[in-house]
Amino acid sequence: MLPGVDGFEICRRIREVKNIPIIIVSAKKDDIDKIHGLGLGADDYMTKPFSPSEMVARVKAHMARYERLISIGKPQNDIIEIRGIKIDKTARRVWVNGEEKAFTNKEFDLLTFLAENPNHVFTKEEIFKEIWNMESIGDIATVTVHIKKIREKIEYNTSKPQYIETIWGVGYRFKV
Repeated sequence: MLPGVDGFEICRRIREVKNIPIIIVSAKKDDIDKIHGLGLGADDYMTKPFSPSEMVARVKAHMARYERLISIGKPQNDIIEIRGIKIDKTARRVWVNGEEKAFTNKEFDLLTFLAENPNHVFTKEEIFKEIWNMESIGDIATVTVHIKKIREKIEYNTSKPQYIETIWGVGYRFKV
């Protein structure tokens, strides 16, 4: 009963190009109209008058189902979560207690490496070889500098680190 074109035609046109939830809201109450609308691709059919709270519930249900369906088959991001730190390896993003923090490429790689190997103590030489992909040749101060920068971003109190722990005379480990 729309001017110029009816809702059934709109539903048909949308369904030709989009696979999104469609709920028809109509004053037409006959079964034949409901069957026709659902046959054209509508996901639901509500007749007037209707409860606004029922409409909200139906929209939420259809949107949740749609989100589940479109996520099937899509690869999920590879995420590490440890005590308030969330590392999205796929998107290369880090959140600390819900707040996103900016990391350089090497800082991100170093944090991820340690978080993927919790409680394992790595020497500065091992870390340098893993992150920079070469022998340190005595130049391991860069590891210390990067650890300091990471701690400034993730630790509540850098003088008492809760995540990246220094093992004196050996190296570093990520505590869980």
